[in-house]
Amino acid sequence: MLKLPSMGESVTEATLTAWLKEVGDTIEIDDSIVEVSTDKVDSDVPSDVEGVLLEKRFELNQVIQVGDVIAVIETEQEIEETDTAPEIAISEEAVVEEKPAELSKEVIETVEAPVQKAVEAVSPQQESVSDSTRFYSPLVKNIAKTEGISLAELDRIPGTGENNRLTKKDILAHLENRTAAPQAPITKAKAEVASPSIEGQIKSEPVTSGEDQVIEMTRMAKLISHHMTESKNTSVHVQSFVEADVTELWDWREKVKNQFQAREGEKLTFTPIFISAIIHALKQFPLLNSSLQGDQIIQKKDINIGMATALGDGNLIVPVIKNADHLNLVGLAKAVNDLSNRARVNQLLPDEVQGGTYTVTNIGNFGSITGTPIINQPQLGILALGVIRKMPAVIETPNGDFVGIRKKIILSHSYDHRVVNGAMGGQFAKAVADYLENWDPTITF
Repeated sequence: MLKLPSMGESVTEATLTAWLKEVGDTIEIDDSIVEVSTDKVDSDVPSDVEGVLLEKRFELNQVIQVGDVIAVIETEQEIEETDTAPEIAISEEAVVEEKPAELSKEVIETVEAPVQKAVEAVSPQQESVSDSTRFYSPLVKNIAKTEGISLAELDRIPGTGENNRLTKKDILAHLENRTAAPQAPITKAKAEVASPSIEGQIKSEPVTSGEDQVIEMTRMAKLISHHMTESKNTSVHVQSFVEADVTELWDWREKVKNQFQAREGEKLTFTPIFISAIIHALKQFPLLNSSLQGDQIIQKKDINIGMATALGDGNLIVPVIKNADHLNLVGLAKAVNDLSNRARVNQLLPDEVQGGTYTVTNIGNFGSITGTPIINQPQLGILALGVIRKMPAVIETPNGDFVGIRKKIILSHSYDHRVVNGAMGGQFAKAVADYLENWDPTITF
């Protein structure tokens, strides 16, 4: 029996998004059987036994509770026992009971024949994916059918999964790079079969031409969309912007980054340094490390920093560094690198994307000077870090002012005005800037 394992504290269910094995397939230990998705992460469920997949207990998009049996796997011992079991006599009644099923099959074939001819008339050259000797998961087959990918084209797509299996990412990447001309006649024919007339349609419905592309949002994109919309509808977003001179910090990192990597085996990016500044500010303004439930403000004891991480498919995920205030700069650097690397290869555990008390997003990685981030509910604030730029600046000295080239960054603080007023929101951002500007270049690690 393959059961849905525990996927972390507070996670009680998952949605089945893809079957990776078919009934009758040989299963090895650690072979991934299904892909499941929680409200935060996607993951595979591997087998802990060898055998043959005997039965599927759930269909695509069904919700599975932790501990539910997803599939039945017949082990080698069970197969041997079945092979050596005595033959069971089949009664005449059993034979008679099977005849109606055969009759039903004939009736079904009679009914399906005209439908099949209609499909062939629309796309006479389309081959069935089931004709291929290569294994394709139901999800891949469905995408191929929806996008009009022929069997010959599908067989040419290289797979990155186990035993060169074609994964969802492979076929989506192929679609993005596809250079074949759109099959306008087929699209038109399908439109005519599905809807021969547009009379009576609601005027507000979007009208698409044969060259328009309709893109179905991924499950994660839908979740992000819902989460962001709920946040805008819940929190009263206000922003404060503060500019910080990080020249001394930049120079210090340039001086120590190679030594840091040689000693710790980790890259020293700016993110853990920025997080240490946020932790410092949260200790000064603990109200920002809170959540709002009804009319009650829940001020958190632990400081758990979420860091927004962009994924290769354009989606976003926010892994959380738990008890970040207990880590020094080395610990923060290792936590940041580990979580961000595993996020990009879909290896985060559900617990690792929950429980955040404050979030940081480094939009400077994409060249943005500044932005107005949306609060990650149920938190009260989020800080966006812009790109570090060389800027002309007035430098004050005891001997007078002069203009010099400095490295500066804009910090954008979004906070919930239901709890945090403008003074505190601005002071918090200024506290982060002061920490960065007064960086001690003699600091060692």
